[in-house]
Amino acid sequence: MLYWFLKRFLLGPWLRVLFRPWCDGEENIPDDGAAILVSNHLSFSDSIFLPLVLKRRATFLAKSDYFTGKGPKGALSRMFFGGTGQVPIDRSGGKASEAALHTGLRILNEGHLLGLYPEGTRSPDGSLYRGKTGAARMALEAEVAVIPVAMIGTYEAQPSGHVLPRLRRIGVRFGKPLDLSRYYGMAEDRFVLRSVTDEIMYDLMQMSGQRYSDIYAAAAKKEMRSHSEDIPEQGEGVRPDDRAQQQA
Repeated sequence: MLYWFLKRFLLGPWLRVLFRPWCDGEENIPDDGAAILVSNHLSFSDSIFLPLVLKRRATFLAKSDYFTGKGPKGALSRMFFGGTGQVPIDRSGGKASEAALHTGLRILNEGHLLGLYPEGTRSPDGSLYRGKTGAARMALEAEVAVIPVAMIGTYEAQPSGHVLPRLRRIGVRFGKPLDLSRYYGMAEDRFVLRSVTDEIMYDLMQMSGQRYSDIYAAAAKKEMRSHSEDIPEQGEGVRPDDRAQQQA
């Protein structure tokens, strides 16, 4: 009930007026039955505008941090993410990854749309990064179609670290479902999972027009943080005689 109230009455009308979202390829979304939506992940806004343009409800796997905050902000976060069809998962790896997999399979076995971000986290610079194989494994185990989704303009509207989005037009492009039936029964083969994942990421690159970087987004973020920490503040690390020469 909260999902449809937010979409149709509380948030949806305002978002449509302010951001004028456009949608391409809606006919590629099945009217019923299970399927996986795999999307690039540029911004927090992706989780707002992707459900907004869908006629069906989609359930997304979201990091559990969004559901564990305290105080008024935490309560608002829980209400929003729960109301927009998000399910909390632990992304710490190991047994937590298996639990997330089983949660996704349960949603698919119930005949729902499942939304996933194969990059695992938001892009730090607008590029498309190497995909994780979880989406491929779920697709092969549940034997469902994968529909690539390209979010357009959300990075420019709200890059990572920005709380309020800038007003600009947002686009959502749905690609044709990928037929992975030739790989059914091979969900335990890590080479098949990597091949399927790379196929998905290639489609996302073609649809979004993003530059592709063959490393994980989390690793790229870590490298960027490390690089920024290595850059000295203005004047730091400059010897007095060097500074005198610069001023001269």
